Formats: sequence, C-alpha cells, structure tokens
Amino acid sequence: MDKKEVARVLAEIATLLELKGENPFKSRAYLNAARTIEALDADLDELLREGRLLEVENIGQGIAERINELVTSGRLGYYEDLKTAIPSGMVEMLRIPGLGPKRAKAVCDALGIGTLGELEYACHENRLAELKGFGTKSQENILKNIAFLKQFRERHLLSEGQVQAETVVAAIRRAPGIVRWSVAGSLRRRRETIKDIDIVVSSPDPEPVMFVFCEHVGVETVIARGPTKSSVRLRGGIQVDLRVVDDSQFPFALLYFTGSKEHNIALRGRALKMGLKLNEYGLFEGDTLLPCPTEEAIYERLGLALIPPELREDTGEIEASERGELPHLVEEGDLQGIFHNHSNWSDGKNSIEQMAHAAQAAGYAYMGLSDHSQTAAYAGGLTIEEVRQQQEEIDGLNARRLGIHILRGIESDILPDGSLDYPDDVLAAFDFVIASVHSGFLISEAEMTRRIVKAVENPYTTILGHPTGRLLLARDGYAVDIDQVLEACIQHEVAIEVNANPHRLDINWHQCRRAHEAGCRVSINPDAHAVQGIADVVFGIGTARRGWIEPREVLNALSLDELEAKRQARL
Repeated sequence: MDKKEVARVLAEIATLLELKGENPFKSRAYLNAARTIEALDADLDELLREGRLLEVENIGQGIAERINELVTSGRLGYYEDLKTAIPSGMVEMLRIPGLGPKRAKAVCDALGIGTLGELEYACHENRLAELKGFGTKSQENILKNIAFLKQFRERHLLSEGQVQAETVVAAIRRAPGIVRWSVAGSLRRRRETIKDIDIVVSSPDPEPVMFVFCEHVGVETVIARGPTKSSVRLRGGIQVDLRVVDDSQFPFALLYFTGSKEHNIALRGRALKMGLKLNEYGLFEGDTLLPCPTEEAIYERLGLALIPPELREDTGEIEASERGELPHLVEEGDLQGIFHNHSNWSDGKNSIEQMAHAAQAAGYAYMGLSDHSQTAAYAGGLTIEEVRQQQEEIDGLNARRLGIHILRGIESDILPDGSLDYPDDVLAAFDFVIASVHSGFLISEAEMTRRIVKAVENPYTTILGHPTGRLLLARDGYAVDIDQVLEACIQHEVAIEVNANPHRLDINWHQCRRAHEAGCRVSINPDAHAVQGIADVVFGIGTARRGWIEPREVLNALSLDELEAKRQARL
C-alpha cells in the first residue's frame, strides 16, 4: 500500500471521528498524520522495517501502530469499525461543497437524517431554513449542489425524467416533417424511478429530427448518432434514446419500446399461438404486414382490449383484457380534492390562503390543510394553542367563500406506542386526521405493524400517511406487514395513502395492487409543502394506475358532501 493510499485512509479516519463527535484533537492528529505521510520523502516501507516511523513528525505511537497494520495487512480494523458506526450517507453528504463534517453532523443530529436523499427531502420541506447556522440561502445552495451530484447516479426520480423529457420533446417538435411522437419506456409506464428516457417519432425524413435532437441545448454528450437512432446524455445526467421510424411502423415501435420486456414477451407468445409474428417493425402473417394504425388496433388484432401503459408488466393484465375485465383506472380529473398539504404554520413555504388558491386553480373543490403535529418540533409542529389559532384562520377563510373549501386537518405523529400525539378533544376538532410515522424506524416488523395498526384503530384517524416511510433513492421503508395494515384499514374505514411526492410514492404500486384486491380505499395526496407541490398529484395518479386503482376506490374522488356524510357516519 503506497503513501497516497495510507494518507487517504488517515484523512478519512479524521473525517469519521469528526462526524462521530470525538475529541477534535484526536481528529486533527489523524489529519496532520495524513498530510505528513502524503508529503513524506522517505520510503514508508523502509521506515516501518527499521522501526523509525515514530521519528517522523506528527506520528505518535497509536497512529504508528495503525499505519503498520494498514501497510502490512492491507486493512485496518479501527477504520472498518468507524465506517460501520457512521452512516455511509453522512459521508456522502461531505461531497456537497460547503458542508463539512461539523455542519453535516449538525444537520444529521438536528433533523435525524442519515442519507443524501433524506437531506434533499429535508430541504424540500424547508427544514434547513430554520436550522441554526444555516438559513434559506444555505438551503438553496445545498439543493443546487445535490442536484449536481445526482447527475452522476444511475437512476433518477420519475419527476426528474418527466421534466427532462418534456424539454427534449418541446425541442424535437420544432423539427420539420414530424407526423407523430411519444415518450415510451419506463417513463410512459410511470415507474417510480427510471434509468433513461425513450422517445419514438415518426417522420418521412429522420435527418432534421436527429439534428435538432443532438444539437439541443440541454445535451451534454452525444453518445451515438445514427440516421434513425441516436442517444445523448443531458446536462442533468439522464440518457435519452430517440428512434425515428416510418409512420406505418410507429404503433409497433411505440408498443415495443414502451415495454415492459415481460409484457412484450407475453404478447409475442400470444401472436405466435395465433400464427402471427409481432416485433418492433410490425405484426405479420407470414410475410404480409397486417396494417395497424394505432396501438389499440394491434391489441385488437390479438383479440385484446387496449391495455394502458401503466399496466404492462405481465401481472395478469393480458388475461384481464381477454376477459374484458381490465380496471377503469383512476385519472387526475376524478379527484375532487386533496388532503395532505402543509402551510407556513409548520414547514410549508406558503400561507393557507395561497395554498387554497393554488388548489382551486388546479380544479379542486376542497383542500385539506394538514400541518405537522406537536411531536414534530423539527418541522414546526403545532402546539394545541396553535391548532386552535389555525382553525380560526381556516374558518375565517371559508367564511370569505374563496371558491374552494378548506378542510381542517392535521398530520399527527404516530407515537412509539401507536397513539396519536393529541388528546381526543383536540383530534375531534379536525375534519380529518392523517396519522404518520416520522421516527423510530429501527424496530421489528411485528412491533411496527402493531404500532401502525393501533393508530389505524384510533376513531379519529382518517388516512394512514406514507405507510412505509420510504424515500426513493434515499432510504428503504421500515419493515411492516402491509397486509395486516390493509386489513385494519378496511375494518376501521381508514384510507391508506398513495403519497404522490415524487421522493416518496408511498405506498408503491405493488401495495396499491394489494389494496385494490383487498378492497381497501386509498387517498392520493401531494404532500405539498409549497404551491408548486400540488401538481405532484400526477405522480401519485401514475402509481395508483399501475396498481389497478379505480375512482370508486379513492377517498378524495368523493365530493365534499359525500365526505361529510362518511365522516358523520363514523362519529
């Protein structure tokens, strides 16, 4: 092991010690030793063989022994133990310019986070703005630097892919001769995270389309450039693949490149049984192309009803199509209102009135205001007195007839014993209560399931919020028996949330499917912390559709009168 590698390990030990909160002199000793070793003129192996390492400045007995272990064995137990003790995500945070070990530790300790993704989510929830030693400007800079780091990771949030795809498509559509176009791939199927973006275009003249695509201002690198297929990497880090086909091939190319692979294999197998051949170029009977002007026509030729892209995973959708039993999937226009929204009373950026106007502009008849409860002090959770003051403000706004009704709600923390963090008389004053776990993730599946089920059993719980606690590309959800939770929700008439925040999408589409099959009602909510966040509902709609959810299964597809009748029936 050379001096450079030894110095790197010593410097990392110094950082880990600082993150752990050890004596600063200890951390500084390892950092000084790292600098000394890196600048050493003498041969390190020779110094060790001759026992002269202690003669070197800044190298004491303890550090000398560890250097000897590292060089002779190629590993260092002390270093490995430190890495185990410090979350890897906390070390990753140090890649953010301006966020050194002390500040990273301060953030992690104050907000209870341990990954880069959690830090990003905390910034989106406006939590660093109020943190001592930070502020709004620091929060903005951290978000910008996280975005830069994310350019180099393999997978991306659905929302990031959506924005990038819209930008590229807007550029492509300016090319002459385009007949049809569509986003394909996992983005069209509304997967929670994506690896790349697929776009299919039909045009009799591919060359100008390819020129506009490859020369688009957002392109960082042209990976491959051909007459009908090109690939680029955008400045945001996402790869985009473009295919230009003749218009007669467009439906087949769109079907093929939308996928999924499993769905395509099942369709090709069905075609073979019918004496046909299906591929990206067409549907053939022998050598004869069977014209199909749309995807719907292809499915029809195969004896099937059109299967929505979100369902194309080979999880029973082909059989359901054949039987005429495909679900009537929920659409954004089916939602009458949204429940999960935060204001600047807790950790939101906008006032209640601003949030209400934005929800009205989005076409909703009602908006549920659900700021954080008193346990979530880190998020500006409301005391009992603040709850009363906020409800007075909401009542005053409703009296002004804004054109949208504001429901008085709360996102109440589920405590370790499963109780909610307000007494019954306070809970009774809300129009709805979202019960959510925000801490204490590291317990067994059985304990977490009991905790959540008890909260669901509370007569004031209306919705179970982000039920697994996951953050996409940041942390896995906690262990919980989702089937037991669904059963409890059904029994106590509690809706399970499809949290549409693109960092969450919790529950996932597999769990949506289980809710659909079990007969459990869901609630699709944006978890908006600013007026812009209200639009995130679309991502929750995509997840619900992937899970076969129909409008009749969605709590907020009910009208305001239907909601009130349902609430009165539970009291």
